[in-house]
Amino acid sequence: MKKIFATALSALIMTSATAAGHHDMKVVNVGPSQTMVRIHASDNYLMLPVQESVDDSKVELLVNGRIVKTFYVRLANNEVDYSVPFDLRPYADENVVLRITAPHSQTVLNSALHAGEKNKRKELWLSDLKLTDTFDITNTEKYRPIYHHTPQYGWMNDPNGMFYKDGVWNLYYQWNPYGSRWQNMTWGHSTSTDLVNWEHHPVAIEPNDLGSIFSGSAAIDHNNTAGFGNDAVVALYTSAGDYQMQSLASSTDDGMTFENYADNPVITLPTEARDPNMFYNAETGLWNLVLAHALEKEILIFSSPDLKTWTLQSAFGKGLGARDGVWECPDLFELSLPSGEKKWMMIVNLNPGGPFGGSATQYFIGDFDGKTFTADTTPGGYVPTKWLDFGKDFYATVSWSDAPAGRRTAIGWMSNWQYADQVPTLQFRSANSLPREIGLFKAADGQIYASSMPSPELKKLRGAAYVNLTGVSINKTGRAIELPAANDGACEINLEIASSGNPVWLTLSNDKGDEAVMVYDPKTHLLSFDRTHSGVVDFNENFPALTVAPTFENNGKLGLQIFIDRSSIEVFEKDGKFSMTNLVFPNAPFNRLQVNTTAGNARLSRLAVYPLSLDNTK
Repeated sequence: MKKIFATALSALIMTSATAAGHHDMKVVNVGPSQTMVRIHASDNYLMLPVQESVDDSKVELLVNGRIVKTFYVRLANNEVDYSVPFDLRPYADENVVLRITAPHSQTVLNSALHAGEKNKRKELWLSDLKLTDTFDITNTEKYRPIYHHTPQYGWMNDPNGMFYKDGVWNLYYQWNPYGSRWQNMTWGHSTSTDLVNWEHHPVAIEPNDLGSIFSGSAAIDHNNTAGFGNDAVVALYTSAGDYQMQSLASSTDDGMTFENYADNPVITLPTEARDPNMFYNAETGLWNLVLAHALEKEILIFSSPDLKTWTLQSAFGKGLGARDGVWECPDLFELSLPSGEKKWMMIVNLNPGGPFGGSATQYFIGDFDGKTFTADTTPGGYVPTKWLDFGKDFYATVSWSDAPAGRRTAIGWMSNWQYADQVPTLQFRSANSLPREIGLFKAADGQIYASSMPSPELKKLRGAAYVNLTGVSINKTGRAIELPAANDGACEINLEIASSGNPVWLTLSNDKGDEAVMVYDPKTHLLSFDRTHSGVVDFNENFPALTVAPTFENNGKLGLQIFIDRSSIEVFEKDGKFSMTNLVFPNAPFNRLQVNTTAGNARLSRLAVYPLSLDNTK
């Protein structure tokens, strides 16, 4: 189970009261807005009640009189949305005190005093603290995905530090263990042997005196260049305190635990820079690092012989690409085209400024000599802006290092900063996209683009075909296809459309009247996705949206793979020439697919529907 920050308070001699029903806790009201909770317990966890609509409370953990951790949690004032665990096990034989500064305590205390009830705060969190040996993480959310990676509880954003070693895919992520909104950034950790089933592990890297742990990367140091040992896992991340600095940590147990480098930070700059992504460059025999110079909207490129001493070589991106927001979470790697030609791909995540508002992932194709990245241009000398996904909900995309068989496997955060903390879930917030295989192809315009295919391991999710049709004629009346009801409608739809020029509508619907509508227009070579009436959409004005992707076809034929989970729809062109990722929150699972034209005829050359379940992978 995930290791969680603890909170405790130093012993002060005050009038104390034992919390009702909790004989191992004593609560002391220190001042108008501060409370101390002394814990002498054999229980494993302290459950902290959370109310998302209130302000953060500051919690300081004192162990034997010393502050060892500080974190923030929205302690419930008058309503409990959910509770989060604080792990007491590391402090079983210690004097543990939580010093809690709650901003709403003064108001509550004044109200009590006005009623003549001295020293009786009636904040809900004071009476709802609970000691327990176990806590239940059984899903209580109707929108928690069935086959996408999510945290067990709490907030998650950027994927971090991913590497593959000895048959195991390691995925770290920005995580808040104390609530389902952004705060207390640590590296959560999950592993998988198949990119489908994920096992959760204790926190990998916790905030320290240099600050919170922001995004970064990890790689295997096969040749012990850093001196931590052969095949040590080395992580480089942003320490986010008063300033953003880059820090190093190493692991000799395959990434389960990390030790921070004593001479951190290893890179400092006078301006905001974050999200270091490093890789070993076999051509130069040096390590390279790309770092987001966020506000300057450029990527800094460094080199190093030992992962500790970094030399700035160049900067890329001034005046190029989408620039309406900060640049974040870069990645740089080499790929081959089907012809064998090699090119480099620079990923630059952007927030805001995506093609449909908010956050998105752009990329550049070009050449890299170990020091400088040079982007390809059009015949007119222009560097085009290219998007890795054409939905609203695909951000912070980075790839695994040391992936097997030369694969370039990537994953994104499946949300958007416009509304990520307002989506209709509470126990957890955010999932990762499906893992994807990144490649290259050359389009009819002569430009090289990135392809994005679902990772082959995802086929293990399939059950027996629920629908399998060939050669179906489609007209204005259309054809209705029933979708599987098992696992809340989680399924994969594979189809191939042929149209002489008439738009083809693909409408997912349910008995509640919700609709997610895709339209393929062979004349404009576009696929649109409309979620404005897809279910719960009113939690943020930016959520109802229409997104559009180029299809890169010119013959009226389009093949699609559509992955439906409880709260997401991911659409891939059959060869990966585009992808489109959108969250949806239907009031009931989609149980029908209606296919029709606006006029004339079209043809479904093939339509197959597979129910998806983790049970199929075992």
